[in-house]
Amino acid sequence: MPLGTLDGTPPSFFRQGPSALSKLVFFSALALFLMVADVRFEIAKPLRVALATALYPVQWLVLRPVLWAQNSGKYLDALQSSQASEEATRLRLDVQSQRANQVESLILENSRLRKLLSLRERVTTPSQAAQVLYDAADPYTRKVIIDRGLTEGVLAGSPVIDETGVLGQVTRVYPLVSEVTLVTDRDQAIPVLNTRTGARGVAFGDSALRSSGLELRFMAANADVQPGDLLTTSGVDGVYPPGLPVARVAKVERRVDTAFARITCTPLALVSGVGHVMVLKPVTAQIAPRPAAEPPPGPIKKGGKK
Repeated sequence: MPLGTLDGTPPSFFRQGPSALSKLVFFSALALFLMVADVRFEIAKPLRVALATALYPVQWLVLRPVLWAQNSGKYLDALQSSQASEEATRLRLDVQSQRANQVESLILENSRLRKLLSLRERVTTPSQAAQVLYDAADPYTRKVIIDRGLTEGVLAGSPVIDETGVLGQVTRVYPLVSEVTLVTDRDQAIPVLNTRTGARGVAFGDSALRSSGLELRFMAANADVQPGDLLTTSGVDGVYPPGLPVARVAKVERRVDTAFARITCTPLALVSGVGHVMVLKPVTAQIAPRPAAEPPPGPIKKGGKK
């Protein structure tokens, strides 16, 4: 049978309704109508609200893992940043604390140096400044080491003072450093003068190993000495210039079983913790040497000639 004689129309039970083109045109027009109507009259707004309300729980559940991951990352970043900031702040605080301590020590040192310079202006004896390096290693003595020696012209026996009074005396001199025995050393003695009464005496270092005081020895039990009296150098020893403050009387004990009073004094100098001192030239070194004696005249000969 020839193919052209066949009927191409489908049977009645396979009917598809409108054609595809008709459907396309119809739904396109409907979509265009709905869009225009939604823009003009907002007819789809209740539907969108209903759909958004219905889908919100699903969106909330879906977004939870994403938000948790983001918040975890932000928390870790903030934690690391906070730790780094805390460490940097702690380091700055340590630096500031060190600077504050240095400022306090510099203020104290500056104040002592100003007092030492003002004392130097009042003292007419030749002097030179020195710095205390360290305390002597001998626990049975009271000595310090300063950074001036023979190269700077320091002499054995030179008086050493600080900004408040007599500190001690140079006992050993080396090329670059010198050893200073403090007035509180038990082997040290210094002639003093009571500025209130004018009485002279000798102050010795306290014999107690751990004491930092002085004793005014060989003073009669009825001597006019009272607590608070100021003791200065008398200048009779040829070492210390007169008028330098040495100590202040702290306690006077008068006993009937001895002819001498026990007088305890407190040194005015900073015997512990001194940093800068002034080395004076001994008084005897400032005295001009005695002129040489002239030779005796020879015998006179007869005729008026020697």
